[in-house]
Amino acid sequence: MKNTYLTSYLPLFAILLFSLTFSVYGVDVLVDLFKKIGVYPGMREFLSDIQLKFVLLILLMIVFFMVFAALKLIAETINGVSMLFFSKDSEGQLYNRVRSGSMIYFIGGLVSSVSLKSFMGLLIIFAATSIVYFVYFVYKISVTVSKAGIIGVITLQLFTWSSLFLTVFLVILKLYNGVMASLPIMSKVKL
Repeated sequence: MKNTYLTSYLPLFAILLFSLTFSVYGVDVLVDLFKKIGVYPGMREFLSDIQLKFVLLILLMIVFFMVFAALKLIAETINGVSMLFFSKDSEGQLYNRVRSGSMIYFIGGLVSSVSLKSFMGLLIIFAATSIVYFVYFVYKISVTVSKAGIIGVITLQLFTWSSLFLTVFLVILKLYNGVMASLPIMSKVKL
């Protein structure tokens, strides 16, 4: 007997695993940053080293959990829209076929634990996991989608994700430039 809900918990575990690995890396970065700017000794007056790292880990896990959960929500929406526009399936059977792809992200989350000291390694593992899932998704829906529909799905996905990431990048860049321009020390620095 095969239960379709057997792997329904995997997206949550995948998000937790990726959040944990990114957070473990982030704790080391934040501790180094706090030491460089001189805040670390003051924080150590209230918390021990282990307590401080644990608090930072929890805070970063919450932030990364929200980011990855939002990405999953956006991905589910984009996948649903692409199946709506380009699939011939109107009963939802195709959705059940691609649902088992959550195992890919779960395995990617497990693999990300080997790269706790490298942010670039974590990003590469996450990107590779996403690409493998995208190939799996396209392969699974190709049964009920024409060749033109597959091209449409790929185009919709690429356009949507690139627009989203470009917009976020430009907003962060604008925010960074605004903060740097408002700092009084930056007006005295000649570049």
